[in-house]
Amino acid sequence: MTAPEAQADQAAQALRVMVVDDHPMWRDAVERDLAAAGFDVVAVAATGAEAVARFPAARPQVVVLDLQIPPPSGVEVTGQVLAHDPSARVLILSASGEQDDVLAAVKAGATGYLVKSASREELVDAVRRVARGEAVFTAGLAGLVLGEYRRLSEPAPGPERPQLTERETEVLRMVATGLSARQIADRLVLSHRTVQNHVQNTLRKLQLHNRVELTRWAIEQGLDGEPDDPRA
Repeated sequence: MTAPEAQADQAAQALRVMVVDDHPMWRDAVERDLAAAGFDVVAVAATGAEAVARFPAARPQVVVLDLQIPPPSGVEVTGQVLAHDPSARVLILSASGEQDDVLAAVKAGATGYLVKSASREELVDAVRRVARGEAVFTAGLAGLVLGEYRRLSEPAPGPERPQLTERETEVLRMVATGLSARQIADRLVLSHRTVQNHVQNTLRKLQLHNRVELTRWAIEQGLDGEPDDPRA
């Protein structure tokens, strides 16, 4: 055995693992595979209640947990054990690869998620990696989780900015600087009535009621900079 392999075996032996599954044959098989790989299986449980009750005394570093177990559910158990010991890691091992199940588990704090079609080697490797804090997912599920978190991190779309004409925007900038309609008319070489019409059209488009609201809106949109004098 090489030095790296010996170190890996020693690290595996140091890892305390808890197995939670309500199917006896499956639970026994997982326990047997992990023990054969050198892990210390410190506890097993068939229900969520048993898992939560045995967790404090067993102090596992990794919990290999099925989702569909008698209550509380695997998602609830994940949240409860991590609330008790945030340094623990949860690896979901479930028959379900449904998006809702995967995302619920990850949001509850699970570090990894494997479907039960995973091989013994994949399970053993996943336990080691999850213990190190690595996120481990069955092929295809990682992209699903990443896509969801990207979606959640995107800012919610704000209300669409009303489309003002170039002239309306020009008049609005001048309103925001405190110029009167007559002063704006002089600057733009327009009639006083034309300027008033532009202001009224802008108020209607923005669903505002007066120049005070109009000025506040313009400032919020960064339109209160001093406009260039067209006559310059």
